[in-house]
Amino acid sequence: MELLPINILLMLATCRLTSSETVGPTLTPLTLASALPTNSTRVHLTGENKVENVELLNPVNLSLECIWTGNQDKQPSITGYWRKGGEEIQDSRVPVAPENQQYRLQRVFNIVSEEHLGNYTCVFENEAELDFILAVPQIGEKREKPIISYVGDFVVLTCKMEEKKPVPRTWNWFKTNGTDKEQIFEAQRYNIIVNGHKTKLKVKDVSEADSGVYHCAAVYNISTSTSKMHLKVITIWEPLKPFLGILVEVVILVTAILIYERSHSKKKEAEANGRNADPKNTQPQVEDDEAEENTSVRQRKT
Repeated sequence: MELLPINILLMLATCRLTSSETVGPTLTPLTLASALPTNSTRVHLTGENKVENVELLNPVNLSLECIWTGNQDKQPSITGYWRKGGEEIQDSRVPVAPENQQYRLQRVFNIVSEEHLGNYTCVFENEAELDFILAVPQIGEKREKPIISYVGDFVVLTCKMEEKKPVPRTWNWFKTNGTDKEQIFEAQRYNIIVNGHKTKLKVKDVSEADSGVYHCAAVYNISTSTSKMHLKVITIWEPLKPFLGILVEVVILVTAILIYERSHSKKKEAEANGRNADPKNTQPQVEDDEAEENTSVRQRKT
């Protein structure tokens, strides 16, 4: 009986210690595959290779099915398997028997995040394969040439999704800074306009520091589609540089021609002066000869 109070005290102390432990953070439950809607994509493969694009907007259980007509030597059973990004998916090899002269290979994939998108391939005995490219809708308008603007002016960058594609949940803009991309928000010099399938970024009072690569991003629930464009900000004198270079070359050429003509003219003038100087030098000699002849004649007469 004397031990009973001691046991009770020990039990109370144990209960108090247990209840005072720090409770860890509550983990957010993962999306259950059974809670997701199921989409099916079936492709009939008549040749040896084929590519099928599959657009996704939201997390989904995606059922992919390949149907292959086979070759002339139809075997009673072949091996089929799946690859993801070029690597074989573990435990995906199954025997496939022909049904109605066709081979069927099907698998359900739980696509819940961006990392689950990409290239999925069904393979029939290494004789035929079909690629499924899983991605969000892609921005169709691509701009290769840079957009030119002048210092102190404003520029409008535009991104547009095709009208037949689903409207993005929102649009974002980024600018490349080294190896990173910095998001652009509404500010004094930036104005972002979103209108369904289209978005615009207006940059005011641009400077040469605004030159660079800009990215627009169409955001969907499962991933984001991006497109990029290059902005080049120049001074007003930049377009004149080629013409100024040509002008300098013309001035140099004309100057060289004038120098040559002037030198050639001086040379001709010197030659002309030399020819004119010869008669003057010979005229006194002729006069002296005539004087000597007259003197000789007079001496003979005498």
